[in-house]
Amino acid sequence: MNRAYIPREFYLERIIPYINKDIVKVIVGQRRVGKSYFMFQIMGYLKKGNIKESNIIYINKELHEFDAIKTYVDLVKHVEKQKGKGRNYLFVDEIQEIEDYHKALESLQAKGGYDIYCTGSNAKMLSSEISTKISGRYIEIKIFGLSYREFLTFHKVNSGKDSFMKYIKFGGLPYLVNLELEDTIVYGYLKSIYDSILLKDIVARHNIRNVNFLERLVEFVADNTASIVSAKKISDFLKSQRLSISPSVVLGYLSYLQEAFFIFKAKRFQIQGKKIFEIGEKYYFEDLGLRHTVIGYRQPDINKILENLVYSHMNMLGYKVSVGIIKGKEVDFVCEKRGERIYIQVAYLLGDKNTIEREFGNLLEIRDNYPKLVVSMDEPIGEKYKGIVQYNIIDFLLKFQQGQ
Repeated sequence: MNRAYIPREFYLERIIPYINKDIVKVIVGQRRVGKSYFMFQIMGYLKKGNIKESNIIYINKELHEFDAIKTYVDLVKHVEKQKGKGRNYLFVDEIQEIEDYHKALESLQAKGGYDIYCTGSNAKMLSSEISTKISGRYIEIKIFGLSYREFLTFHKVNSGKDSFMKYIKFGGLPYLVNLELEDTIVYGYLKSIYDSILLKDIVARHNIRNVNFLERLVEFVADNTASIVSAKKISDFLKSQRLSISPSVVLGYLSYLQEAFFIFKAKRFQIQGKKIFEIGEKYYFEDLGLRHTVIGYRQPDINKILENLVYSHMNMLGYKVSVGIIKGKEVDFVCEKRGERIYIQVAYLLGDKNTIEREFGNLLEIRDNYPKLVVSMDEPIGEKYKGIVQYNIIDFLLKFQQGQ
């Protein structure tokens, strides 16, 4: 447990209010985004607090020494053998690998004397089992890959075009700090993570036989990042590739990718009528490096990449992010949280009058007084344009921190 780690204060601040509270802390996120090391950070925080007569119990289901813990009964027995006097702090990594784990959490919580933390890499499994069994007695903390600010800290580099291009090219998985940021080395590592996510979190968990179809589906989503897609559109594409897959199967596979936190879905939202469209949505990747592992890093995709970055940033800040529609025009993102709303338009460069009028004009169609932003690679053309704030993408990632 005495692991060296780089602190991620953004997440620690979120979990501190729940430490020593009778609430199970569920830490979720894609594989290799740093959930385990975040638990080490929590342990370090507890030790710095000089917790007296307390005992830390750590279980990591990815380590062979814990192979014997297969069911909730095994988990309870192990914990009771390891418990000490006073407060016991239980940390279980990748808890979804333990059969009926929620029964153990419910039992230990009922007995009292335990402050419980667990991580998992499957959204549906954790939310359905924990919410139904210990409803109202747990809090979920989502961990994402490194933000651009964290990327600078981890890699000990300064903000600027060079570091930004490395960030969007290689992504934000924390382990990259141990590697030379060179294509062959980084993408070799990322390919192993991609394979692990598909094979362990999707293929094995859902007993998928048609792995070829799953891989082709991921390629399609990667190629169509930030584009409106539907199950029928994907199904038609696959038919053109001589793969006959029904829309219902496509939807099922897409849900598996979302459950593993590999991709996120943004639904379309009618701004004036407040209507959610049932057909057609956009998909974004948790990690751009993994996306590029699938189809390669391509400069012509820069618009898609920037849009993915902005989506991820707002998602990390805790906003519910939708794709806006106003009078038939698209607003890239409608971001909502606690009754507040922010509209964001994303562009590569505002190089001419027509582009400026289009990007700002879509936002000007919205008549409410919520903040409206345009994010691009340009330097701002002024403090505001007709009341709309423009951000350079680097400044946006570093300075727009509302909601922390």
